[in-house]
Parts: sequence; structure tokens; C-alpha cells
Amino acid sequence: MIVEAVRYVLHLDVHLADGVARFGTWVYAILFAIIFSETGFVVTPFLPGDSLLFVAGAIAAIGGMDAPILVVVLTLAATLGNTSNYWIGRWIGPRVFHWEQSRWFNRAALLKTHSYFERYGAATVTLARFMPFVRTFAPFVAGVGSMNHLRFQLWNVLGGVIWVAGFVVSGYFFGNMPIVQKNLAGIMLAVVVVSLIPLAAGALRAWWQGRHAC
Repeated sequence: MIVEAVRYVLHLDVHLADGVARFGTWVYAILFAIIFSETGFVVTPFLPGDSLLFVAGAIAAIGGMDAPILVVVLTLAATLGNTSNYWIGRWIGPRVFHWEQSRWFNRAALLKTHSYFERYGAATVTLARFMPFVRTFAPFVAGVGSMNHLRFQLWNVLGGVIWVAGFVVSGYFFGNMPIVQKNLAGIMLAVVVVSLIPLAAGALRAWWQGRHAC
């Protein structure tokens, strides 16, 4: 029973139409909980995100849900999830890096993380929304690095609005096209690949600069 429930949640993007029929308006609360958890806890990056938003938009287009309510509820979930993750990192960070040197961490790494988010935090918090797994860890690391809270929230809200509205609206207008339904997995994979390009470019640039600095 528990295994089936977990499997159902993990693949809710596939079973969402059934979920709407079974749970009615409670489906908004279920979607809220999943998006909040996917963005709010570093241990749940495996929950559906992009595909769930896209499919929800497609179902809203055929009258299964209300699109504006969907966007508002899930934007709130994404924003509060990131906020929770940020404060967990903020609380854990000073304890993890309390000593100058430990077996797994050191204070120098914390200071480097803090410096990175002070310089690039805005872009990271916003762009990470479109990168599975990365979006789960980015707010946590921002908290560990003590990124300014107001600055974090400004880009957190902006990223949440763009992410949720972008996928829900895309699903609303394109999700019910036969060619999209047949190739949804490939389309989602393409979105992931494209969204990872800035991260890969940054890593390559850092590697190149480090190599030539030696």
C-alpha cells in the first residue's frame, strides 16, 4: 500500500488526470505539497517538477483545473519551498562549518560559497529553477553561504513565477497537441539539456581559467 502510494506520487505527472478525477479540488493541495517538497528539501530532488507543471497546464486546458489558480498555488509552493530550503541551509551552515578544519568540511569552503552567492547568487537562484536536482540544492547552498535574505527572496520569487507560469502556460497551449503528447519525455529531456548549458559553460570556464592560472 505504502509502496504503491510512493510510486503514485513519483509518477503523478503521468497519473494526474486520474488524480483530478479521484481527488477533485484536493489535487491543488497534493500538487502544492509535491512542488513544495521538491524545492524545499535537499533529500527530495527526485520528485516530479517540470513535467508535473507542464501536464497540469495541459489538464487545465481541457477544464480539469483552473489555470490561474494553478499558477498562483504552485508559485506559492515553489517560493515557500525555496525559502524553507534556504533557512535549513542557513541554520545548518554555521554548525557544519564551525571548525576551521573537519573531516568533511572546512571554513574556507563556506567562505568561498558565501563569496560565490554574493557575486552570482541572483542568476543562480533564478536559473536553477529550470535545472532538475540543481534547483533543489541551490537555495540550500545559498543559505549555507549566508546569501543576503532580501536579495535571495527577490530572485526566489522571480524565478518561481517564471518557472511555474512558463511550464503551466506551455502545457496549457501545447500539452494537448498529439505530437507533444507522443514525445513528452523527449521534450522534457531537451528542456533539461538546454537548461544545463549555462551551468556547463560556467564549469568549463572555471576549469579553463584554473588550468591557465597554474
